[in-house]
Amino acid sequence: MAWFKQKYAFKQPALRLAHITDCHLFSDTNGLYFEVNTAQYLRRVLSQLATEKLDGVIFGGDLTQDHTVASYSLFARLIGESSLTCPVFWMPGNHDEIELLNQISNGQIHSAKHLYTEHVDILLLNSKGQTPAGWCDEHHLACAKDVLNSSVKNALVFCHHHPVPIQGYLDKHMLENGPQLLNMLVESDSVIALFHGHVHNDYHQHFRGLDIFATPATSIQFAKATAHWQQQDLGPAWRLINIDGDTLATEVIWLKG
Repeated sequence: MAWFKQKYAFKQPALRLAHITDCHLFSDTNGLYFEVNTAQYLRRVLSQLATEKLDGVIFGGDLTQDHTVASYSLFARLIGESSLTCPVFWMPGNHDEIELLNQISNGQIHSAKHLYTEHVDILLLNSKGQTPAGWCDEHHLACAKDVLNSSVKNALVFCHHHPVPIQGYLDKHMLENGPQLLNMLVESDSVIALFHGHVHNDYHQHFRGLDIFATPATSIQFAKATAHWQQQDLGPAWRLINIDGDTLATEVIWLKG
């Protein structure tokens, strides 16, 4: 259970969280991802988050686009330069290196993967596989199952990759053992919802009664229901999550491009 060993306790029973994902940063603030300045978009999102009285921000992966050490430093710098005061947590995407994410985990950025309140557990999974597609290995799933089964609390679960098809291009890079993960979550009888990124758009799906929410990117978005890669500059977006016991409310907030 090493992945979930480091914990973070929230003192308040009800949480107001932000889920941001897929910022695709470069080594400096001038980097363009399909003609979008991703650092500028992330800065705008962080600026808005700072006004939201949040208890925490969960970053859903794909921090880097150019795979440079400097891109991770830029992520940390943008957070530090913002007016955001709450803790920031992370999980890796297929673009990311866990070692480099750990290196920026100090101060406001935390590496804890088991967050909790008096009434809710929040697990941040590692779905990074050997390819752009996702994979949660057997040991990791067993550890997550142990955490869920050892608690009587309700739970929220986050991962990077999408566990069910979206009928689009990125389905070839989805979580390859998604049904195995989802069946485990459903059978724990404690998970209220799963949140993910990776698909660069807003989706709400279901699996055996479990809500599955996809959060759009802070960078570019990908067109829905297309067999071929089609990017769209719809502006950055993030997801607001309010959780109080077994009551969940969530919505996507869009910023203009």
